Amino acid sequence: MDKIGESTLFIDLSALEHNYRYLKSKIAPETKFLAVVKAFAYGSDMVSIAKKMESLEADYLAVAYAKEGVLLRNAGIKIPILVLHPQPINFGEIIDNNLEPSLYSPKILREFLAEAKQRQLANFPVHIKFNTGLNRLGFWESDVAFIHQQLQGRNESKVISIFSHLAASEDKNEKEFSQTQISTFEKISKEIDQKLGYSPFRHMLNTSGIINYPQAQFEMVRSGIGLYGYGNDAKVDAQLKPVATLKTVISQIHKIEPHESVGYNRAYKSEGYRITATLPLGHADGIGRQYGSGKTYVSINGKKALIIGNVCMDMIMIDITGIDCKEGDEVLIFGEESSAEDFAGSANTISYEILTAISSRVKRVVTS
Repeated sequence: MDKIGESTLFIDLSALEHNYRYLKSKIAPETKFLAVVKAFAYGSDMVSIAKKMESLEADYLAVAYAKEGVLLRNAGIKIPILVLHPQPINFGEIIDNNLEPSLYSPKILREFLAEAKQRQLANFPVHIKFNTGLNRLGFWESDVAFIHQQLQGRNESKVISIFSHLAASEDKNEKEFSQTQISTFEKISKEIDQKLGYSPFRHMLNTSGIINYPQAQFEMVRSGIGLYGYGNDAKVDAQLKPVATLKTVISQIHKIEPHESVGYNRAYKSEGYRITATLPLGHADGIGRQYGSGKTYVSINGKKALIIGNVCMDMIMIDITGIDCKEGDEVLIFGEESSAEDFAGSANTISYEILTAISSRVKRVVTS
């Protein structure tokens, strides 16, 4: 990588391809693959990631909200896009942009069918979400008859898939619960097939599900965090490559005397002579206050430097005592050499949160 002069998030598409091929190796050749690119592709660059997935012949993309799908269509993305959490106000743009909505409640189903009828659609593709234990979104098993009743005799839309979501696929202590979810979904799928008179394709597995429950891959799997280099398991992480690397630079170095304080509220007080550095990155960039006060470290020239004091809106301060560095030197926040999972874990959170938190004002550089 070229020398940087500001906070920069590097996005490595070759790492993305590596992760995709690793995950594909865990499923049958005929199983479809859905790449989750919601939340700006987990905080990276949604368009670049989506284009790469399209070039790798992924079968589907998924976004959370309609506006994310519209952005991808406007960027020229052609492959099917599932909208996981649509709202009725957005049904028009979903239809106009050939996005495929997840219908997850009686209200959402009725309102989409009304919109489809008004527009005189024919066999517009929809996906039916079932709740098998996560208790976020989805119809219940007992709603199958209602769904059939609403769809019967109508051709404005067609159910092309049914799906659900495992609640604890990464937790081997919850294996019994996950197996129950899978069994419930299998029962639902049989009922749906009987009622509809045809078999929509099915999908239930997320990244950890692909690894831990391959017998439940059905006709498609979905992967988000795994594509970006994290598998919720140290052994899996070792096989993946982080797509995002966040770096910044040292703005200024200070020599701190004993009993001096650093930052707001004097949250850090020196017990002796220390050397500190200020970095142009703060909670407005996604590095929250929970990472301050000596909980988390960054890396300079391969050496660990603790974040000290309270994280500011635009700056963090680190202890560089004993580290050979100077103003303008690069600082690694997270990446392949020091993972986002480790960085997040030091503040008792997860890689998903720090990855998706990196704000749009941080420069993005996409590499292939």
